[in-house]
Amino acid sequence: MSNKTEEIAPGATLADKVEWLIRNLWPADAQPPRNNVETAAAIANSTGEDISSTTVWKLRTGRQENPQLKTLRALATFFGVPIGYFGRPSETAPIDEDITLKALRRDVEHGIIRPEVLRALVDLSPEARWVVDEMILSAAEADRRRQAAP
Repeated sequence: MSNKTEEIAPGATLADKVEWLIRNLWPADAQPPRNNVETAAAIANSTGEDISSTTVWKLRTGRQENPQLKTLRALATFFGVPIGYFGRPSETAPIDEDITLKALRRDVEHGIIRPEVLRALVDLSPEARWVVDEMILSAAEADRRRQAAP
């Protein structure tokens, strides 16, 4: 599981969203999963909803684009997100932003991002912020390419 916050791209698929949740909003009180079996077990143990490792695999790989409502409810409950997060991309932008901020807050609380870094970002001039924005976006793109490489 990654400790960094990854971007939710506009138009993200259900698979992208599920993967993002697993990487960025895994509950702090749950053992990080090493595979789909452990992911399914953690969700089932936490929510009481029986979800199989095959379902988790299908969701993560985009092989299941229209899961049952009870599956989406279990995911929403486990990750602490509104069920609307799984809706159409054109309708979820405000939810995506809220969830991204939730992931950032969690990373600050766990010392992954230092609070003084966020405070310094707020204090920067608009020009300096633009430079930092470009650096972060470039680093994120390079990281995605690196992770996608075989």
